[in-house]
Amino acid sequence: MSPDPRLTALIEELAGKPPLDAAQALVDLSPQDIQFVLERLQGDHAAAVASHLPELVAPEDAATRAVLQSGAEGTIGELMGPTSALLPADRTVAEAMAFLVKSAELTEITDIFVTRDGRLAGIVNMRDLLLAKPSNSLAEIMNAEPATFHIDTPLIEAVGAIKQNHYAVYPVVNDAHHVVGRVHAWKIYERIAEELSAQAGTQYGVSRDEQINTPILAAFRMRHPWLLINLVTAFAAALVVGLFEDTISRVVALAAFLPVLAGQSGNTGCQAMAITLRGITLGKLRDYPVRALLRKEIVLGALNGAVVGVLAGLAMLGYAVATDSVNPAMLGVVIVLAMIGSCVGSGIFGVLVPLTLQRFGADPATASSIFLTTFTDVIGMGLMLFLATALVL
Repeated sequence: MSPDPRLTALIEELAGKPPLDAAQALVDLSPQDIQFVLERLQGDHAAAVASHLPELVAPEDAATRAVLQSGAEGTIGELMGPTSALLPADRTVAEAMAFLVKSAELTEITDIFVTRDGRLAGIVNMRDLLLAKPSNSLAEIMNAEPATFHIDTPLIEAVGAIKQNHYAVYPVVNDAHHVVGRVHAWKIYERIAEELSAQAGTQYGVSRDEQINTPILAAFRMRHPWLLINLVTAFAAALVVGLFEDTISRVVALAAFLPVLAGQSGNTGCQAMAITLRGITLGKLRDYPVRALLRKEIVLGALNGAVVGVLAGLAMLGYAVATDSVNPAMLGVVIVLAMIGSCVGSGIFGVLVPLTLQRFGADPATASSIFLTTFTDVIGMGLMLFLATALVL
């Protein structure tokens, strides 16, 4: 592609201007055009012009904002900032040092992003720059295979790259591999930490925006809709219990164990849901099949249900004998079977609920436990009362 004649003429014009005047002539260009011009100016003059740009091109400038804020929410583009050090590959170490000395943002520079033909070619860190000979070109000392992020890279994918490379700053590129900004690793970790901390509240219908100092009426508006949904879903569990009213009236001992079963199955489901949400947030489910996770939770549910079920079954046996209930031994078996079945079902729903919310475009952490609690109560209570009706009465 031939160079833009307008930019070619501008380069010739800027060659004879003082650095500050040349920098002022660039501020209305796009960041890509600014980069193109600087790469074609001569040595020290280009470094001097570039040193004035950070103080002239503010992040709120329209041309810069178009690039710096072009990333969607939850992507690298949302967190990136402007690039402070961008030099062509044919610049020498001496020219790079002169650029740094004159840079207005020297304290912000940890690496120099090296370009060739307008595209990112490598990265030079400060240690390699200081130890190199002044006559060396940046191309000779740069890391030619740097870890980069695309402007649309999801943050959960970026975490995996950071764990492998351990860089402090990463260049952000567009589809043409032009550098459009930089992102600090700590910003990505901070955002993921915010997502994980927010899950504790969103699982129970607490808005991400609610803080300890949120006004009462605002907090009420955020929380109350989910409580209404919880009320509707609770009626489903009540309906299941109502269907077996005759069984409960004939075997009163069952009523005492309904909360025990609901509590155990609910906790099992919440454990599975917490692991699933963590996998979604950190991007682990891209490499770990959902079917494998479901198998794992089914086995864990069966094991936990069997151990807890035996203990609860023995407790039911003793309680039934003490209260002269009908067929105490079979009631104990009912509890064991119901505990295993409900824990297995809870593990399955603990995986499926957040994944289903995500599939339909909803936040997988939002009020997941409200729906999970309904499923686990219906399964646990319904299974126990059904088994009691079929095996005891």
